[in-house]
Amino acid sequence: MRVDLETAAAPAGLRRVAIDPVSRVEGHGKVTILLDADDRVHQVRLHIVEFRGFEKFVQGRPFWELPVMVQRLCGICPVSHHLAAAKALDVVVGATRLTPTAEKVRRLMHYGQILQSHALHFFHLASPDLLFGFDSPVEKRNIVGVAAEYPDVARKGVLLRRFGQEVIRVTAGKRIHGTGAIPGGVNKSVAPEERDALLADAYRMIGWSREAVELVKRLHFANVGLYNSFGSFRSNMLSLVAPDGSLDLYHGGLRARDEAGRILFDHAGYQRYWDLITEEVKPWSYMKFPFLRELGAEQGWYKVGPLVRVQNCDQIPTPFADAERREFVDFGGGQPIHATLAYHWARMIEMLFAAEEIKALLHDDDITGNDLVVTGTPQRRGVGVIEAPRGTLIHHYRLNAHDQVMRANLIVSTTHNNQALNHAIRQVAKRYLDGRRLTEGLLNHIEVAIRAFDPCLSCATHALGRMPLAVDLVDAAGDTIGRLRRDGDGGCVDAAAAGRKDGP
Repeated sequence: MRVDLETAAAPAGLRRVAIDPVSRVEGHGKVTILLDADDRVHQVRLHIVEFRGFEKFVQGRPFWELPVMVQRLCGICPVSHHLAAAKALDVVVGATRLTPTAEKVRRLMHYGQILQSHALHFFHLASPDLLFGFDSPVEKRNIVGVAAEYPDVARKGVLLRRFGQEVIRVTAGKRIHGTGAIPGGVNKSVAPEERDALLADAYRMIGWSREAVELVKRLHFANVGLYNSFGSFRSNMLSLVAPDGSLDLYHGGLRARDEAGRILFDHAGYQRYWDLITEEVKPWSYMKFPFLRELGAEQGWYKVGPLVRVQNCDQIPTPFADAERREFVDFGGGQPIHATLAYHWARMIEMLFAAEEIKALLHDDDITGNDLVVTGTPQRRGVGVIEAPRGTLIHHYRLNAHDQVMRANLIVSTTHNNQALNHAIRQVAKRYLDGRRLTEGLLNHIEVAIRAFDPCLSCATHALGRMPLAVDLVDAAGDTIGRLRRDGDGGCVDAAAAGRKDGP
């Protein structure tokens, strides 16, 4: 729903327009735009209005519960949280190196997640804008419209996602919120008959993934001016890379580049990520704003995800995806590609990579092995980092002497992209909305920019310090007889005694 709130709170002389909620994304967020009497844009902000308190309510829980608990953050990318938590707890139990079976089963699970998530986002959420146009009728601009006009595209998108979910089921026990990864390894391997069933479809998935890359390239080349300029901005970039510099979405060291592609740090260990990354909070969002510590908040913000990863690596270790990566990099003419809509192109290259990796892992006999778990010297702190579909994901836990969580910190992919998301929508608003009478199609341009990042707003909500809180005391008749309000600084006010300044 989009609401033009003429009387909402706004600085004098400005009116406030809200896009609430942002559609076709995971989670709930809104955008507010401040306009003057001439419809000139003065301010644009993305607000995350959900709140998830996982970092607080996992405190006191035994650490072995975490891989199952934290994936409840999301129904779209639970595997990513499941694996990031398990990787952090590998450190806790002293599992410095997993068995080959455990390592490969986890990787298979992860690439199933990459494939299903990328297929869901591109075909279900993003393709209606790209196939029909940003200003197309809203009743057509959805997956039902795609299925009606491009049935083969829609069918393959659904089946690609289904295959990825089946990979997850085989490795994690369930398609959503499975239990396969445990501290130090996995609790099951892949049965030979399960492997054979997946292999029967694996080569078809690679073929369809190659078609998806071709589709997004055609869309890009058909309107290069739009795709290269829409919401485009330059920024630093961050992702994991393998020891040899290749693309690795499961493990590696942190590599950061500046906007021109120069390396800022490389193969950095992430067990002390806080030496490299820190965060700030702003009063208008529950989502934090990370930045590279050495560069500071103004210059150190960055973006993560497929657009970064495909360019940040030196090569992709599968033949078809690497050929597509080289074409993508060549398209930039020697400079990093910062076009927001190029996220879709890079995302489909990663989906192809995931399909190729799944096929290779299914041919590896280690995934049917029986050596599943290792342990070592216990530790009281562990950090797990993985490249989730949307970008770099950090899970950090500290334990007490009773093996209970005493501190947790999660920096999810969309949080890393927070500043980038806000920058993209400001660019789009200034170009397409400034001085024009607003229409649904024009406001959809803002949402198109947001969708390109494939944000998971449910995962990204976070609070630092004391949260504002209002508590009402209601009697049996339903009448409010008292209200306490705690402000962000922790101070409490009796709102009723203060003349009900917060309203009835």
